[in-house]
Amino acid sequence: MLALNLSLMLGAPIAFVALLVQYNPHDQATGINHLLPLPFLAFLELAAIISLCGHFTLQPNEARVLVLFGEYRGTVRGNGFWWANPFFSRVLSRVPLPMAANTPEALRGAHAAGVGATAFWRVVPSKISLRARNFNSERLKVNDRRGNPIEIAAVIVWRVEDTAKAAFDVDDYESYVHIQSESAIRHLASLYAYDRGEDHEPSLRESADEVAAALRKELGERLTKAGVCVEEARLTHLAYAPEIAQAMLRRQQAEAVIAARQKIVQGAVSMVEMALRELSDKSVVKLDEDRKAAMVSNLLVVLCGETEVSPVINTGAGKA
Repeated sequence: MLALNLSLMLGAPIAFVALLVQYNPHDQATGINHLLPLPFLAFLELAAIISLCGHFTLQPNEARVLVLFGEYRGTVRGNGFWWANPFFSRVLSRVPLPMAANTPEALRGAHAAGVGATAFWRVVPSKISLRARNFNSERLKVNDRRGNPIEIAAVIVWRVEDTAKAAFDVDDYESYVHIQSESAIRHLASLYAYDRGEDHEPSLRESADEVAAALRKELGERLTKAGVCVEEARLTHLAYAPEIAQAMLRRQQAEAVIAARQKIVQGAVSMVEMALRELSDKSVVKLDEDRKAAMVSNLLVVLCGETEVSPVINTGAGKA
């Protein structure tokens, strides 16, 4: 098509000039016959110029949606130099920019610069990138399953899989991905507790792989409508909200101390039991119940105490 278009574009003017040179105004019979092809040559030149607009290039992992007068005709996915009907639309739609771009300050600046309201619309081209993209969400303040306010953020790797859905089923697929991703993160945080749940339930902090799989599954269900495939989704930030961070830190410290005490007491009891059993089996000393109770009390104090214990040695009664 490129060779044909260039041939017509260069050949039509040459033939046009040749006919004008050969035209003889004094020969009425042959002069009219020489002028008859001129309109056709002009039409070929115009067609060649219009046809040149149908050439386009595609980079690797790039596609172009073909729309002819509002009708979807297919998608070109192969990279390289292509030609298509020059009347295929190069713009799919215009979508409004986010509200941050429509602030009064921005509007006043646009009017001062002589820019109309159309400056606050983004043009969606017919070329769609098929490359993988990262969306790093902002830190969202949400409530976990127990109602505790937490801060959470995630990174999502996604790409366009169905160009027709991305172009026509949603207004702006990039904005759709961002909004639905934040909504999915908020919903996921409400399903899990921040730390250890009841009856060994998964939590946001301890079950990272399970939470990532659940987030990816929910995002896949939400973004299928836009023709988007989610390749990976993981949490990048997880913390208690500042207003309860100190209280939760003290609670975690208390839970750690209690767990450590439980281990210490269990070990101390087993050691006391072993000591009494060894003394009884080897007949080292015979203890009545009162002495056993005193021995158990002393051993527990020694084994469970946080500070070093100083023993008191009884040397017996005597005269100085």
